Amino acid sequence: MIGRLLRVRCAVAKRLGTKGAAVLLALFLVVVVVAAGTAMGLTGKAGTGKTTYVDVSMQHMRYSLPTIEVPAGNRLVINLRNDDDDMVHDLVLDNGAHSERLAPGQSAQVDVGVVDHTLHGWCSISGHRQMGMELEVVPRGASSDDGAMSGHDMAAMSGHDGSAADDMDLMADPGPDFTPYDAVLPPLQPLAHGEVRKSTITINEETKEVAPGVEQKVWTFGDTMPGPVLHGQVGDTFEVTLVNHGTEAHGIDFHAGSLAPDTVMKPIPPGGSVVYRFTAERAGIWMYHCSSMPMSVHIANGMFGAVVIEPPDLPKVDRSYVVLQSEQYFGPQGGSADPDKVMAGVPDTVDFNGYPRQYDHFPLPAKVGERVRVWVLDAGPSRATAFHVVGTQFDTVYSEGAYLLGGGGDSGATGSGGSQALGLMPAQGGFVEMTFPEPGHYPFVSHVMTDAERGAHGLFEVTN
Repeated sequence: MIGRLLRVRCAVAKRLGTKGAAVLLALFLVVVVVAAGTAMGLTGKAGTGKTTYVDVSMQHMRYSLPTIEVPAGNRLVINLRNDDDDMVHDLVLDNGAHSERLAPGQSAQVDVGVVDHTLHGWCSISGHRQMGMELEVVPRGASSDDGAMSGHDMAAMSGHDGSAADDMDLMADPGPDFTPYDAVLPPLQPLAHGEVRKSTITINEETKEVAPGVEQKVWTFGDTMPGPVLHGQVGDTFEVTLVNHGTEAHGIDFHAGSLAPDTVMKPIPPGGSVVYRFTAERAGIWMYHCSSMPMSVHIANGMFGAVVIEPPDLPKVDRSYVVLQSEQYFGPQGGSADPDKVMAGVPDTVDFNGYPRQYDHFPLPAKVGERVRVWVLDAGPSRATAFHVVGTQFDTVYSEGAYLLGGGGDSGATGSGGSQALGLMPAQGGFVEMTFPEPGHYPFVSHVMTDAERGAHGLFEVTN
């Protein structure tokens, strides 16, 4: 083809003279480049001349095909359709191919070109990529010297195996073996005079599902994340035997008691144990956590829990729940929390009771007109919360040992005052009370909205 164009150029140049020949030469070079580019990939490799067509739907902040495999050298054409009900989406690839922004129900074709190395694509609408709208185009049968480097290759060079967050889909259901954390406050067991509340907590290391599509090797108090909730009253004495079944040193710090940390809070070696005895002299919901350094990593990897100490004369309610907010910073699949991520303070998920959005799938029940109390603790390790229930208002708020609203005053449950959120810094806690006016599903969230979108979200299911 190029030879034929050259012969035509020479014949025409004789008629056009020197200036005309120069113009024609420039046009000729453009044609040659375009013709060559049509047959070559972006890395300069020749294509196969074949075209692969793929249908991709956009819905619920996801592409229906997160990975598209194409025979190396084939041209790829994506038939893109927006199947969302009310969201605009698009597709942008890192080789410059892109779609227009598509309203619900609209479709477009995206000509990706010849695929000879891995390409990455995403939705360019603000925030959509961060919510998980990404895909990857992978050439099948490409040689190892194709000039591109996969995420796995880059992770290997950096000494990491990648993050399990790459496999997470917050919109997906938990796995079939998942069991939600029981958010019901354990009943207050009566004590005889002088009796001590005794318990044994074992420290374990186990690989478990911590988000949809993610397994991590977590460190737990008593096989759950968070650990078990201890429940008592002001003046009760607790005696906790802590046994370390893990493979590294761990300890415990109970905020509910006042005593020198020198002995009982020291890290316990694997196979060791300690008896931790304290008297609860003040009311509130108190954090406990691993006392080994770095505490931020140990907390982020599952080592936290709560002690609920009721204020004197606390009124009875119809239902009491306990909600602990915490953060996860995923390492590789089957690994533990990534210390670099923990230090950076940008979590992969923010959770209620150790798993993102678990109470969307397993809502907490209540009935219309019932008084519901929710004890809330921010376990951190780093982020604050603003606990809020959509569709109702708090008429009683108790924070860090004192009533902010209600509690026998002339506001709240007995007056006209109300509250919309309980704000807590890490290690702070309290409770809120409310009633639900009608049947329905009432979301509870951290009103730090980026954290609600990271997983700090659940539902009350209210019936008659």
